Amino acid sequence: MDITEMLDMLLDKASHDPQLKDRLFKTQDSANPLSDFCKIANENGLPMSVMDIINQGEEFYAEIKRSTNGGGENSPDLDFQNDEYSIFMMRLKDI
Repeated sequence: MDITEMLDMLLDKASHDPQLKDRLFKTQDSANPLSDFCKIANENGLPMSVMDIINQGEEFYAEIKRSTNGGGENSPDLDFQNDEYSIFMMRLKDI
């Protein structure tokens, strides 16, 4: 199972468990939000690390860069990288 599937499963669990949802939201106020987020995910049977989340965002960004005009110097400037944690929090807020 890849990180995207695990994040979807965690989102689904949080949608049915208000206490889990609250714990996940509180990671945003932590000194180490990604680490605390991953700890909660692991406690819920979804093994992931900080590097898993960071790597997923970087891989997605690289795929976008490669898919435009052959990538490299010809690709458009993208001002961001995909931040899986922030996207997860936005999705969590919507449920």
